[in-house]
Amino acid sequence: MTIAVSAHQQNSPFAEGFPLNRIHPPPSHEPEGHRKYRRVDAILSTTADPINRPAARAVSFGPFSVLPAQRLLRHAGEPIRVGSRAFDILIALLDRPGELVTKNELISRAWPNTHVDEGNLKVQVALLRRVLGDGRGGERYLATDPGRGYRFVAPVTFAGDLHPSAPGAAEATKRGFNLPTRLTQPVGRADIINKLAERLPQCRLLTVAGPGGIGKTTVALAVAEQLINAYEHGVWLIDLAPLSDPELVPSAVMTALGFVAHSGEPLLELISRLRDKRMLLVLDNCEHVIASAEGLVSAVLRGAPNVQILATSREPLRAAGEHLYRLPPLASPPASAGVIAREALSFPAVQLFVERTASTLGEFELSDAGAPLIATICRNLDGIPLAIELAAARVGAFGLQGVAARMEDCFRLLTVGYRTAPPRHQTMYATFEWSYRLLSDCEQSVLRRLSTFAATSFTLGATATLAADTDRSESEILDTVLELVAKSLVVADVQGAEPRLRLLETTRTYARTKLAENAECDTLYYRQSA
Repeated sequence: MTIAVSAHQQNSPFAEGFPLNRIHPPPSHEPEGHRKYRRVDAILSTTADPINRPAARAVSFGPFSVLPAQRLLRHAGEPIRVGSRAFDILIALLDRPGELVTKNELISRAWPNTHVDEGNLKVQVALLRRVLGDGRGGERYLATDPGRGYRFVAPVTFAGDLHPSAPGAAEATKRGFNLPTRLTQPVGRADIINKLAERLPQCRLLTVAGPGGIGKTTVALAVAEQLINAYEHGVWLIDLAPLSDPELVPSAVMTALGFVAHSGEPLLELISRLRDKRMLLVLDNCEHVIASAEGLVSAVLRGAPNVQILATSREPLRAAGEHLYRLPPLASPPASAGVIAREALSFPAVQLFVERTASTLGEFELSDAGAPLIATICRNLDGIPLAIELAAARVGAFGLQGVAARMEDCFRLLTVGYRTAPPRHQTMYATFEWSYRLLSDCEQSVLRRLSTFAATSFTLGATATLAADTDRSESEILDTVLELVAKSLVVADVQGAEPRLRLLETTRTYARTKLAENAECDTLYYRQSA
């Protein structure tokens, strides 16, 4: 069996509990006979001549227009490419704007008289979303009704109409914000995004933490997009990554909000201006200015009662009232010899790999033969989205077999990031370097030594052996290990009677590289206590 490239199934941002950005096309008051002419469903009838049909007219939404009879999609008047099946799905959704169109209806429309796997529909919807830029700049076109189907949720105007199908809906989504245009949809994070969007309004400070490349920024921005209309004075992103001076954190926030400082006390001035505001601040990449970020957050929470903060960091801010969410890796198939394409595609790590490979190659089909290879790649990369995307970008050069064979030397392989990505996300090695440079000398040393443990997991007590040939006490080593847990470089499993610690395979590989650079390989080899 072969299944076309799969994409994620995204929960609707218009689901119950999220009135934000909800669009309700008003009921039509036209006579039923007249309304039939408006239905796009009739436009592409294979049994009628669309040129002679009154319904064969343009349909517009946002900057797009559709000419169904010519099977043409235009953006700002310029034709854009869209696959035939994705176009059929678009027409079916435009036929009933605002209404649920079931998966079976869409499959029948795009694959008439043909039995196809549901995964193919997800693929085409994902491609359609990419073509439309769904989610960029807060614009919404398609919404998923989980397990049922999809809706077209933007205002629609048919040629000759004086009013869009949802008057005023477009204006309702235009709130103050500076969120960047989203170029890709999050994969495998829909449930998390929805839960965090529900949770955030109930707390003042929510921090999304996790290792580099896990997708903290992606999730935070998706949560912020869902909540755009919940804040009277907007949703504002402040990227702290470019800052090298922690003292500039308050000024960076002032600049993002469009405030001009008139004193030498930017933090006090910021609090004064935020005091009567109702807004959401998204503080991204706090880890390298963690103390200053915590100071600013604490001051805002005390002085601006209606401002909420969503932060991302590789470690907690440790501010009073902080709610912490540790973002997990994407789930990968367990190690087994018999995984097939259909089973593999139920795991978000595989979905991401296949979707990004298709984006790189133009098209890609997941076969039963390739499924075990992709499953192995995703497991070896710990389900880290950035690593998976970088690996998918190399399939064109090495093929699936070649990428899988190079997993032991993954840092040489994972070197082709997006040109527009920040330097720390251009390669996986750069991602780890960013975290490693923020560690103290003791933390760096302990991380390197942890990579020598033979067992896949170990107890906190077992790490005391790392102090054997150092001038550091056992308690100092234990405290350092706990700091590495807080900084997302050591994973703690607290489900059992005694917590178990482990390094992700990518972290272990990086730490062993640093171990070799420090000439410690010949003198260190520690085994975990049973």
